[in-house]
Amino acid sequence: MVKNIAIVSLSSGIAGEPLARFELEIGLKRLNEYGLNVKFMPNALKGLEYIKSHPEKRAEDLLQAFLDPETDMILTAIGGDDTYRLLPYLFDNNELAKAVTEKIFLGFSDTTINHFMLHKMGIPTFYGQAFLPDICELSREMLPYTRKYFEELISTGTIREITPADVWYEERKEFSPEQAGKPLTAHSNNGFELLQGSPVFSGKILGGCICTIFDMFDGERYSDMPELCKKYQLFPDKENWRGRILLLESSEEKPSPQKYKKALEYLKATGIFEVISGVLIGKPMDEVYAEEYKKLLVQVIDNLEIPVVCNLNIGHAMPRCIIPFGKKAIVDSNKQSIRFID
Repeated sequence: MVKNIAIVSLSSGIAGEPLARFELEIGLKRLNEYGLNVKFMPNALKGLEYIKSHPEKRAEDLLQAFLDPETDMILTAIGGDDTYRLLPYLFDNNELAKAVTEKIFLGFSDTTINHFMLHKMGIPTFYGQAFLPDICELSREMLPYTRKYFEELISTGTIREITPADVWYEERKEFSPEQAGKPLTAHSNNGFELLQGSPVFSGKILGGCICTIFDMFDGERYSDMPELCKKYQLFPDKENWRGRILLLESSEEKPSPQKYKKALEYLKATGIFEVISGVLIGKPMDEVYAEEYKKLLVQVIDNLEIPVVCNLNIGHAMPRCIIPFGKKAIVDSNKQSIRFID
């Protein structure tokens, strides 16, 4: 059972800006109602400019959170776009290897990079939610589906099964105190959709935001990111992917079909589609390009034997479940279930 949570800002420092203060109050109240002790790591609330300028301090916060024997769970404040800059401060002198212990680590989006860092250390992690977008959601309460999985994680330390949400929500267009208590626009959800291949498959899940994975191979956003990711061997080699399930979800940038295709082509070039056991695809935010992405998945993977299941409530589309990385998953799209076993 989780008692003590440490919140880190490993990408964006928005949590420390005055405009986010009312959201923090909402989230802290909810966590306190669970009886949780919450602390922000020393640099987590220093704001956008400081966090952007000091990747070494972000790394320091992560290391301290792992070293703190009282911390049960490390919760990321939000995503962003440059957590790759922590790499030298975590790996040059084996800093992460010396500090890391098996704690609950939860985050998504740009935090994909941190998940790959911890995977490199052999540490299982949890993908799918973060403090600001989920715990601090402006509706009168946490979204029921999101809350269900967060409560399971803090009360049991794991996730046993994922089933689809009944509804999905449109993106919130404004974040201000006036929006507090206002519900999101809901739509009926279709459940897990088998795009191709066997409806039942298994393996340990790994992956994350396809936009972040794109940046691991392409220097369009940050010219040094592919070089650093290659230097520190962040993306697992082909053999490490054997038998795994690849998870992909798309960000609020709503990548064009052209960019989505290029990202899939980068992945194909690594050879992972030759060795993985299946693919899971998160629902795109507002369902933008959902059908185009499905066509591209079939086209680029170019192997109808690889199972592909779409429309998971994971990543940037709300509500969000939580997916364990490092535990065996059994996907059964007929039963609309993903079960996790030790």
